[in-house]
Amino acid sequence: MRTPGRKKTREVPVGNVPLGGKYPVRIQSMASSPTSDTSACVEESIRIIRAGADYIRFTAQNTREAANLADIRDHLRRKGYYTPVIADVHFNPKIAETAARIVEKVRINPGNFARMVPPGAGMNPEKEQAYYIEQIREQLVPLLNICKKHHTALRLGVNHGSLSKRILEKYGDTPQGMVVSAMEYLRICKEEDFHEVVLSMKSSNTRVMVHAYRLLVTTMAAEGELYPLHLGITEAGEGEDGRIKSAVGIGALLTDGLGDTIRVSLTEPSEMEIPVARHLVHHFSRNKEQAPEVNIPASFDPFEYIPAQQTGTVAGFPKVPVVVKTGEQNSTREPRPDFFVREEAEHVLFSSSGEKLSYVKVPVGEEGVRYLLQRMKQNPPVVVVAEAGETDSDRAMRSFFFRLQEAGIRYPVILKKVYHSETVEQFWIEAAADMGPLFLDGFGNGLWLEYVIDKAKGESQKAEVKNRKDGGVLATQEMAVVTAFGILQAARVRSFRPEYISCPSCGRTLFNIQHVTAEIRKRTSHLKGIRIAVMGCIVNGPGEMADADYGYVGSGKDRITLYRNREIVKRNIPARDAVEELIKLIKENGDWQT
Repeated sequence: MRTPGRKKTREVPVGNVPLGGKYPVRIQSMASSPTSDTSACVEESIRIIRAGADYIRFTAQNTREAANLADIRDHLRRKGYYTPVIADVHFNPKIAETAARIVEKVRINPGNFARMVPPGAGMNPEKEQAYYIEQIREQLVPLLNICKKHHTALRLGVNHGSLSKRILEKYGDTPQGMVVSAMEYLRICKEEDFHEVVLSMKSSNTRVMVHAYRLLVTTMAAEGELYPLHLGITEAGEGEDGRIKSAVGIGALLTDGLGDTIRVSLTEPSEMEIPVARHLVHHFSRNKEQAPEVNIPASFDPFEYIPAQQTGTVAGFPKVPVVVKTGEQNSTREPRPDFFVREEAEHVLFSSSGEKLSYVKVPVGEEGVRYLLQRMKQNPPVVVVAEAGETDSDRAMRSFFFRLQEAGIRYPVILKKVYHSETVEQFWIEAAADMGPLFLDGFGNGLWLEYVIDKAKGESQKAEVKNRKDGGVLATQEMAVVTAFGILQAARVRSFRPEYISCPSCGRTLFNIQHVTAEIRKRTSHLKGIRIAVMGCIVNGPGEMADADYGYVGSGKDRITLYRNREIVKRNIPARDAVEELIKLIKENGDWQT
């Protein structure tokens, strides 16, 4: 089996900007302004469009908001903006039907679209499944007929956090459940000869998200056709964390040749999402010519995580993936790397406790494999530093690991790469997109990044390398260390600080989520190893924070409900008091650290 270039999917017209097939990856964002506020939506839309978006999406919570999409669209057209408009609908098919007469595309969520009536007791499983499918059909087909008449595309947007009760009871919070949910709807679309369909499998958990998309593609291919995919990590967060997490998850799928449109969900002004998405797409298209097809061994399972599946052990080498720093370990900043290199020529890794481990450095590629095969005959096991060249893509590194497996080479492998990115943001994105997917699939025992500032751009780049805690300049190698830890955390192989699962906001959010997220981060950034979810509303809230330790969820106008795991602890707290109540809850449960 070989990984191809970008997989060819069915072409789907979305207004004047079609996607799939031969078309480039499309970029989109979602407005955070209330859809009832035409002026605010138009102003925000123009900012998003000018940033480079191909599509813009709005929530439609009721039929009145859905109808107002016509006013928003018409205002944009009068101002000369013809970017396709997408409606985001939950819970009520009638809202979707209203929107489908107006916009170029409607997103529905199979987890909450159809209102299901359980059968009576005693029905056998086969008949019960048919009973539920018929209920979905009765509520979906009227929407499909409207979409046909008005040439409206449809996204079947499954969210890990909002699977139906029926699916959860049978499959749990799993990629399999997500795919089953999508395919029930897709099969009805195909039976009704409606093919203007896009699908998504979004989650805040990068591993769940990647496995769900891969399983969906495999399932669709087995049934004869690939429909376009919308990629995204839900509730990715803000700043460095949001960019790294998005690049890890979306990057893993782009390198698989998947993805026809993407949205980077950041808890920031919506127009800030566009440059991140555009650079992700640019990064992969730039490396496309150098990226070889990869021979994938039959032993590799793309739907399961097997840690460090290509490696053996060396005495003194940790079991968790490590971070290596170039230069002396002379910083008191956290996090501190596990190993540092005083002089690269020594080929010795030093730990902070003074322990030493020998390493051998090889290039990524066949030359490195041949050298290691020869060394195995002569020397005892060592740590391998696999150095990727500037043009070595994720695929080249993945191919290297497969060759190690094939050759029976069982050494711990630290991935090393030097980046000359133009900005710090681009460094985060490029390093995460290259390295994160490998760790998601269990390849690699460590990460050694270098970020080199070009002399010509030195001052402007140095001004960007900031410490988010005290505003002082953070040395480039310390920035590389923090970024490496961030990639490992986003890939869910190591935790070094809290993980914040925060949604990007939309018209459903009834409190200032950007301000609140920043405040919670400021107050809790020292709490290593816990997950805190900050969610704008109940649509994805309780579900997307499925593996969060604490949840802060909007439940009304400036009203917040607090969760411990999935259990509600306090309801409808005034927003002005909610952060303090969250801190109090963390302390009461013994998770506060000083």
